[in-house]
Amino acid sequence: MPETKKPSATFLVIGAGELGLAVINGLLEQHPESAGSVSVLLRPPADAAGEQAKHPLEGKGLHIVRGDLATETVDGLVAIFASFDTVICCTGFVGGPGTQRKITKAVLQAGVERYVPWQFGVDYDVVGHGSGQPVFDEQADVRDMLRGQSATEWIIVSTGMFTSFLFEPAFGLVDLERPRVHALGSWENRLTVTTPGDIGRLTAAILAHEPRIRDQVVYVAGDTFSYTQLADMIEGHLGRDVERVMWDMDRLRSEVAAHPDDGMRKYHLAFARDTGVAWDKETTFNAAQGIAVVDVPAWLDQREAA
Repeated sequence: MPETKKPSATFLVIGAGELGLAVINGLLEQHPESAGSVSVLLRPPADAAGEQAKHPLEGKGLHIVRGDLATETVDGLVAIFASFDTVICCTGFVGGPGTQRKITKAVLQAGVERYVPWQFGVDYDVVGHGSGQPVFDEQADVRDMLRGQSATEWIIVSTGMFTSFLFEPAFGLVDLERPRVHALGSWENRLTVTTPGDIGRLTAAILAHEPRIRDQVVYVAGDTFSYTQLADMIEGHLGRDVERVMWDMDRLRSEVAAHPDDGMRKYHLAFARDTGVAWDKETTFNAAQGIAVVDVPAWLDQREAA
């Protein structure tokens, strides 16, 4: 008898923002013929015209699935997720507190074969609970949920901060106009950063890796540096000195105490660490596989050329 061909794995990517699109592109680069096996979960259109309009991703052969993470029940999400072999969550906390726990609970109840949760950030095993950033606590909860079962395989991709977030004016870490660089806690503290484009390619490569990666935290990095090295890189890019300002722990704690509802100040405090927010680039999946990535100087050059 001829060998029965195993059907292609089916993927559901939750969200089509910057990271979701990067993951979709990564999956299609790995398997250009597999567009029909990739679906994307998006919020329902706001009006009837949107319901009738064809989404641009459908033009690539992808399928659109509709559901609102903020309002959908766990049972409703289970019904959506149960049709897919692999679910990749590429949407963060837009649905409000508890969203990632709800998604994870639904994935596990649906019996999904493999799950990549929204953990594209710091090492939550090291950071743990009580970092000063409530969303970090929820991420630690998700890891506990995944490790408390064995039916669904999981892969956590630790990426560090998105490279662009370094330069986000609201975050206030780097100001290229002044120019100024702030250090969080100490000039020797380090950060790991990765671009969404690299995260998408690397996530797809991790999923396709043989032997199959199961129930592991996989570390990737576009760049890892101290705040001193960051200031040096900015000076090298601009060709002039930058102002260097350190926000010590006393200042960061007092800022959070004075503005308890300010998420950015909480992020400043959460990232002011010498562990959990950085790892050596040489030890990463991309280094082991020889996959080229975009470091900070290259990102700055690309930004200038855009």
